Amino acid sequence: MQTVISRIQDPVRAAAYFEDKLAFTAGPVELERMIKSCENIVIVDVRDAEDFAKGHIPGAINMPKGTWDQATGLNKHRTNVVYCYSLLCHLAANACLEFASKGYPVMELEGGFTSWEEGGFEIEHETNNRLKKVHERLLHRRHMVART
Repeated sequence: MQTVISRIQDPVRAAAYFEDKLAFTAGPVELERMIKSCENIVIVDVRDAEDFAKGHIPGAINMPKGTWDQATGLNKHRTNVVYCYSLLCHLAANACLEFASKGYPVMELEGGFTSWEEGGFEIEHETNNRLKKVHERLLHRRHMVART
């Protein structure tokens, strides 16, 4: 079946829409580049804790829906890149709306974790993440002791 567009789209509105889309979304390739170039971002996974533990984007923090009011881990001086399950899931969009209304800069990862996983990008598991956090705390403590 062929789709017929009954009206000609307004190019000014289209330009504004796509400008906003590019400003507030990123695909998996762009996110990987941001991570590798150490851009000023926080990666926020809004899926359930059990799903986060099974696998998530490296360095991501987990903020399931019930924790959004606390905004623990978000940063007002960094872009918070938020993702959920898939392209069909609106958890990330809802989280972005709530976080932005509280003054946090946000972007949504298009396609969610599914697009990241299907792209063959690195996946971190909860056990690895815990060990990394413990290691980072130890390094921070050593640095603080060395400064005093």
